[in-house]
Amino acid sequence: MALTPRLDIRQTQSLVMTPQLRQAIKLLQSSNQEVAAFVEEELARNPLLEMAEGTAPAAPEAPPPDAAAAAAAEAHLPPALDAGPPDAREDGEAWQPAMGPGGRADFAEGADALDLAEAPGPTLRERLAAQIRLGCAPGREQVIAAAMLAALDGAGRVAPADAEFARALGCAEAEVAAVRARLMQMEPPGLFARDLRQCLEAQLLERGRMDPFMARLLDNLPLLARRDMAALRAACGVDAEDLAEMVAELRRLDPKPGAGADDTPLRPLIPDLLLRPDHEGGWTLELNPETLPRVLVNRGFAARAQVACRAKEDRAFVAEQLQAASWLVKSLEQRAGTIMKVGAEIVRRQDGFLRHGIAFLRPLTLRDVAEAVELHESTVSRVTANKSIATPRGLLELKFFFTTALPGAGGAEAVSAEAVRHRIRAMVDAEAPDAVLSDDAIVDRLRHEGVDIARRTVAKYRDALRIPSSVERRRAKAAAS
Repeated sequence: MALTPRLDIRQTQSLVMTPQLRQAIKLLQSSNQEVAAFVEEELARNPLLEMAEGTAPAAPEAPPPDAAAAAAAEAHLPPALDAGPPDAREDGEAWQPAMGPGGRADFAEGADALDLAEAPGPTLRERLAAQIRLGCAPGREQVIAAAMLAALDGAGRVAPADAEFARALGCAEAEVAAVRARLMQMEPPGLFARDLRQCLEAQLLERGRMDPFMARLLDNLPLLARRDMAALRAACGVDAEDLAEMVAELRRLDPKPGAGADDTPLRPLIPDLLLRPDHEGGWTLELNPETLPRVLVNRGFAARAQVACRAKEDRAFVAEQLQAASWLVKSLEQRAGTIMKVGAEIVRRQDGFLRHGIAFLRPLTLRDVAEAVELHESTVSRVTANKSIATPRGLLELKFFFTTALPGAGGAEAVSAEAVRHRIRAMVDAEAPDAVLSDDAIVDRLRHEGVDIARRTVAKYRDALRIPSSVERRRAKAAAS
């Protein structure tokens, strides 16, 4: 067969990552503050874009607090956890997100194209969320940690007491205290403390500088603020030289670790979705109007500009700006519709947790939500990234509603891994001193309750819960009796 050049006509399909598509993908995975900043830039750059009348301005970013004014910030307390989200609808009409072409409000273009999108650098809150996912057990502990992460103020404090979190989430106060203690060990140290004393104590423990004399100094911080050194020496039981060294050690600490950590101030977490119970026993879910940028295309001005332009280049510029403005409005509408769709499915599946507490958290994966709302799994992952929802149980990030599942025995329904951990804890707490449960006995009980679980999994969960082995528990209870 001779090798000769020839012309062939072939029809193929391929996805081209246009600048507009990259923009839409970036908007989908961005937080509401990043979207607001991007819209502000586009409003300044594109003369055909204008802000809709009555649109609430984006919440300004709080400036980094001054570390020298730490005492003044102690009077500030974040809102209570059980306070419901503000009712922003004044006219009683629910906002309906616009649909994209074909009635779809999503970006289901496939995983290959989405992987090409450029991701922004992690913020302090995102780095803390990553530490939580690594340092806290999935499910129960991570949900408690997520509530605390949402309650962080600009100084890095979590002022509400452990009892408030326990009441809002429907769990034990001791669990909240244990999670807070673990969070205070994360980087940077001193975050998640209730007050200045606890913040400084965590940093001293991390440096190995905490001793009884330092504890007395921390107990008498008001005397230090008044510079009453004589009373402070008497309270601490040290001489002037030792007191000067202790005060110098305190001055090297960061009273507001959330304000200056890695030059990335902790931004206040503003919910993207608002959830509250309605009068019929269901839920009302809506987008937060404070985080919803409303931009319009001034088509009248665009038409007049097209007529007034004489040069071909000027008309091409107006056409380009009109196309960019129309695409931005369409992208924002699709983003809002996709967030609403995914949020509604999460609320539907986690109804038990929202009503009764953390013990009723159901197993949930990205694939479950993706199949229910007919989106790509990677799209759901981007929708839930950097998004949060205000619920009657506190402000939670959407990512923390997803937990692993354990199969049910005999074809029964899958059970959340967190619910199994809660059951193991309950079994151990209820065991008698003369009938301590071994891991095999716990496996038998769980399988009798419809949970198909292996012994090594029970041992792993027991270690994660910091529960001693059956031999150690038997010895401890025998010694106590």
